[in-house]
Amino acid sequence: MKIAIPITAENRIDDHFGHCEFYGVYTISESNEIVEVQTIKSEQGCGCKSNIAGVLAEQGVSLMLAGGIGGGAINVLNSWGIDVVRGCSGSAVDAVNDFVSGKLTDSGETCHHHGGHGEEGHVCNN
Repeated sequence: MKIAIPITAENRIDDHFGHCEFYGVYTISESNEIVEVQTIKSEQGCGCKSNIAGVLAEQGVSLMLAGGIGGGAINVLNSWGIDVVRGCSGSAVDAVNDFVSGKLTDSGETCHHHGGHGEEGHVCNN
Protein backbone atom coordinates (compact mmCIF):
# COMPACT_ATOMS: atom_id res chain seq x y z
CA MET A 1 0.00 0.00 0.00
CA LYS A 2 1.12 3.54 -0.72
CA ILE A 3 -0.09 6.55 1.25
CA ALA A 4 0.47 10.16 0.18
CA ILE A 5 0.45 13.17 2.51
CA PRO A 6 0.75 16.89 1.67
CA ILE A 7 3.73 17.99 3.77
CA THR A 8 5.90 20.95 4.68
CA ALA A 9 9.70 20.94 4.46
CA GLU A 10 9.69 19.87 8.15
CA ASN A 11 7.70 16.69 7.31
CA ARG A 12 4.57 18.01 9.02
CA ILE A 13 1.13 17.68 7.46
CA ASP A 14 0.34 20.86 5.55
CA ASP A 15 -2.88 22.56 6.64
CA HIS A 16 -4.15 22.62 3.07
CA PHE A 17 -3.67 20.05 0.33
CA GLY A 18 -3.61 22.60 -2.50
CA HIS A 19 -0.90 24.80 -0.98
CA CYS A 20 1.67 22.27 0.20
CA GLU A 21 5.38 22.37 -0.62
CA PHE A 22 5.78 18.61 -1.04
CA TYR A 23 3.95 15.29 -1.01
CA GLY A 24 5.38 12.46 1.05
CA VAL A 25 4.69 9.01 -0.38
CA TYR A 26 4.92 6.24 2.20
CA THR A 27 5.14 2.59 1.14
CA ILE A 28 3.60 0.29 3.73
CA SER A 29 4.57 -3.38 4.05
CA GLU A 30 2.12 -6.25 4.65
CA SER A 31 3.14 -6.05 8.32
CA ASN A 32 1.98 -2.39 8.39
CA GLU A 33 5.46 -0.87 8.61
CA ILE A 34 6.84 2.05 6.61
CA VAL A 35 9.44 0.53 4.29
CA GLU A 36 10.10 3.44 1.93
CA VAL A 37 9.47 7.20 1.83
CA GLN A 38 9.63 9.35 -1.29
CA THR A 39 9.21 13.11 -1.52
CA ILE A 40 7.59 14.74 -4.54
CA LYS A 41 7.86 18.52 -4.96
CA SER A 42 4.47 20.14 -5.36
CA GLU A 43 3.74 22.06 -8.52
CA GLN A 44 2.42 25.59 -8.18
CA GLY A 45 -1.31 26.08 -8.28
CA CYS A 46 -4.45 24.70 -6.79
CA GLY A 47 -4.31 21.00 -5.93
CA CYS A 48 -7.60 20.22 -7.68
CA LYS A 49 -6.32 21.75 -10.94
CA SER A 50 -2.82 20.30 -10.88
CA ASN A 51 -1.88 16.91 -12.25
CA ILE A 52 -0.78 15.60 -8.84
CA ALA A 53 -3.59 13.03 -8.62
CA GLY A 54 -2.40 11.35 -11.81
CA VAL A 55 1.24 11.49 -10.71
CA LEU A 56 0.40 9.90 -7.36
CA ALA A 57 -1.87 7.25 -8.93
CA GLU A 58 0.90 6.29 -11.39
CA GLN A 59 3.18 5.75 -8.36
CA GLY A 60 0.61 3.35 -6.87
CA VAL A 61 -0.86 5.66 -4.21
CA SER A 62 -4.29 4.52 -3.04
CA LEU A 63 -4.80 6.80 -0.01
CA MET A 64 -4.28 10.49 0.80
CA LEU A 65 -4.05 11.60 4.43
CA ALA A 66 -4.76 15.34 4.39
CA GLY A 67 -5.39 18.28 6.68
CA GLY A 68 -7.74 20.71 4.97
CA ILE A 69 -8.87 19.70 1.51
CA GLY A 70 -11.67 20.90 -0.74
CA GLY A 71 -14.37 18.90 -2.44
CA GLY A 72 -12.92 19.48 -5.90
CA ALA A 73 -9.58 17.98 -4.89
CA ILE A 74 -11.31 15.02 -3.23
CA ASN A 75 -13.31 14.38 -6.42
CA VAL A 76 -10.18 14.49 -8.58
CA LEU A 77 -8.27 12.16 -6.24
CA ASN A 78 -11.23 9.75 -6.06
CA SER A 79 -11.49 9.71 -9.86
CA TRP A 80 -7.89 8.42 -9.89
CA GLY A 81 -8.72 5.70 -7.34
CA ILE A 82 -7.23 7.54 -4.35
CA ASP A 83 -9.31 7.59 -1.15
CA VAL A 84 -8.99 10.59 1.20
CA VAL A 85 -8.89 10.87 4.99
CA ARG A 86 -9.44 14.50 6.04
CA GLY A 87 -8.63 16.48 9.16
CA CYS A 88 -5.07 15.31 9.89
CA SER A 89 -2.33 17.45 11.44
CA GLY A 90 1.07 17.05 13.04
CA SER A 91 3.81 14.64 12.06
CA ALA A 92 3.31 12.84 8.75
CA VAL A 93 4.97 9.68 10.07
CA ASP A 94 2.71 9.67 13.14
CA ALA A 95 -0.37 10.00 10.91
CA VAL A 96 0.72 7.05 8.77
CA ASN A 97 1.39 4.93 11.85
CA ASP A 98 -1.96 5.93 13.36
CA PHE A 99 -3.74 5.00 10.13
CA VAL A 100 -2.18 1.56 9.78
CA SER A 101 -2.89 0.80 13.45
CA GLY A 102 -6.57 1.77 13.00
CA LYS A 103 -6.41 4.88 15.21
CA LEU A 104 -7.14 7.44 12.50
CA THR A 105 -10.53 8.21 10.94
CA ASP A 106 -11.84 10.80 8.51
CA SER A 107 -13.00 14.05 10.14
CA GLY A 108 -15.75 14.50 7.57
CA GLU A 109 -14.79 18.19 7.22
CA THR A 110 -14.21 19.65 3.78
CA CYS A 111 -12.74 23.09 3.11
CA HIS A 112 -15.30 25.33 1.45
CA HIS A 113 -13.22 28.43 0.71
CA HIS A 114 -11.10 28.26 -2.43
CA GLY A 115 -7.73 29.72 -1.59
CA GLY A 116 -8.34 29.53 2.16
CA HIS A 117 -7.01 27.10 4.66
CA GLY A 118 -10.39 25.92 5.92
CA GLU A 119 -10.93 25.61 9.62
CA GLU A 120 -7.98 25.95 11.94
CA GLY A 121 -7.05 23.30 14.46
CA HIS A 122 -7.84 20.16 12.49
CA VAL A 123 -6.55 17.08 14.23
CA CYS A 124 -6.76 13.44 13.31
CA ASN A 125 -9.51 11.66 15.19
CA ASN A 126 -7.67 9.19 17.37
